[in-house]
Amino acid sequence: MNTLTKNVAISEEEASKIIPRAEFRIFGHDLIHNLEAKIWDVKATLYAARKIPLETYFLSEKTNNSNVKVRDGLLDIKVKVGETKEGYEIFQPRGKFQFPVKKEELAIILSHLEVDISLEKETYELEEFKQLVRQHPLLNAVTVEKMRYGFMVDGIICEFARVWFNGALMETACCESEDYEKMQGVVKALGIENQPNVNYLKAAKRVVGM
Repeated sequence: MNTLTKNVAISEEEASKIIPRAEFRIFGHDLIHNLEAKIWDVKATLYAARKIPLETYFLSEKTNNSNVKVRDGLLDIKVKVGETKEGYEIFQPRGKFQFPVKKEELAIILSHLEVDISLEKETYELEEFKQLVRQHPLLNAVTVEKMRYGFMVDGIICEFARVWFNGALMETACCESEDYEKMQGVVKALGIENQPNVNYLKAAKRVVGM
């Protein structure tokens, strides 16, 4: 979630070496107003707001465990590998692939979406991949716009953001870290611990009726 990190292609092998963070995220309306007041109480370190380049999320009716999206021309995949005892979700990066994407890489991504599509070409451009998704009855492509406001509390990465799913506005807030115990304290300090943990896939599906 670090908004200052440059988005670059990485192989599946390189991604597997990244230490996965646990994430606690909430979605709703009128979240940001309440959170802004808490930020000062917890002595947060603020970062610059950032409008994220337009993204496309690829949703599957078969799973909520594979986060597949395109941003900056990169096909980015993260896979849920577990949960903490607090219920925070842990997603492991599985690579960022530059278009045109090789057939072998696309086959791996489709396997994580738990669908089978016959791939007849050796490489696929972004629009060709989108067309495959549109034609499949269990898949959906959702356009996502984000305006993020990043901050840090006691070493824990946090954000709140305005998010548009196919133009429908939602608000979200998130904490993420490899330090689950400290993260739990920050979640409580921000006053969001009693709300359900909802990842981007589940939120997008609710908005589009999937």
